[in-house]
Amino acid sequence: MKNMIIKTVSVFLSMTFIVCCLSFVSVAANDTDMKVEVKAKAAVLMDLSTGKLIMAKNENERLFPASVTKIMSLLLIFEAIDSGKIKYEDTVTVSKYASSMGGSEIWLEEGEQMTVDELVKAICVASANDACVAMGEFIAGSNDAFVQMMNERAKELGMNNTVFVNCTGLDDTTDEHQTTAYDIALMSRELMKHKKVTEYSTIWMDSLRNGETLLTNTNKLVRFYDGCTGLKTGTTSKAGCCLSATATRNGTSLVAVVLGCETSEERFEGAKAMLNWGFSNLETVTPEIDENLITDVGVRNGKVNKIKPFVPEIEPILIEKGARDKIEQNVDIPIDVQAPVEKGQIIGKVLFTLNGETVGEYSLCASEQIDRLSFFDAFLRILHAFKNKIS
Repeated sequence: MKNMIIKTVSVFLSMTFIVCCLSFVSVAANDTDMKVEVKAKAAVLMDLSTGKLIMAKNENERLFPASVTKIMSLLLIFEAIDSGKIKYEDTVTVSKYASSMGGSEIWLEEGEQMTVDELVKAICVASANDACVAMGEFIAGSNDAFVQMMNERAKELGMNNTVFVNCTGLDDTTDEHQTTAYDIALMSRELMKHKKVTEYSTIWMDSLRNGETLLTNTNKLVRFYDGCTGLKTGTTSKAGCCLSATATRNGTSLVAVVLGCETSEERFEGAKAMLNWGFSNLETVTPEIDENLITDVGVRNGKVNKIKPFVPEIEPILIEKGARDKIEQNVDIPIDVQAPVEKGQIIGKVLFTLNGETVGEYSLCASEQIDRLSFFDAFLRILHAFKNKIS
């Protein structure tokens, strides 16, 4: 009986030790992708061109984003502009609700009118809550409808851990308005596809109302970090100090997201550390496809016997600095395909590898439509071949 108790205790202690070790490994593994120290609850560094995640810390932990929320608001605004739904010179009349926001604001009054251009500037530079709500109402008809649009767009982007309750990031009356560092990187990347946004997000100082209202960018990196292109700060007591910072150097564009920093300095230093590492160690290149490796593909039972495949678009890839010459190209292409063939149909692929790892994959597509050979067409083809043979 005594031996059995000793064995039971030994097994229990062993299992406890294993669980503790596994827990430690789990915690430690959470930061294995971090190449630098970042004092934040969560952090992400992502390549804007490819969407590749470079480093991450608690990237899927749901946290309060504060005014970083406005990245989604701005995305919807720029999409509305680019689609022609609204114009920069359109006049927006401020509602009573928009004028009551508080927090960061440009002190809009009910019935006051400003252009879309002015309100976008106020959002990007001064993080103005009142301007953000006014734009949301102008686009969607109401604040609630605009927030619904934000959540729908988040789902489309794959922001699976995000819930928006408002368009400003104010969180004093809600515990549900949350997102993640990874999701913020996704929407930041999407916003930066609208090149016009940098004309606003890189403004350091400006003014509205004929110089009466001064604007100073809340993102200090705009002035003090080489290559900074934006993007958005955020601060509340629940969220702490947050930042989504974008920058471009020598053709490489990155976004660094930090959430839950204790001080404003920590968010800027954390973002800078990640960006510095990225620019020092990585580069974006557009690979050159060797056309000699792309051969014609036969078409069985087609009105045309062969087809020349092509790559519709060559997207850039992210690699280690100095490794460009080590990239290898492989073409996976069939000898033939069965008709009918649709124009743009994928019939092969081109792979670029670096040290055995795939760093780029591109589809080879049909350059034209090829219909299936009819019975009559087949008969004429046989007849033509027979005539050529006897002649």
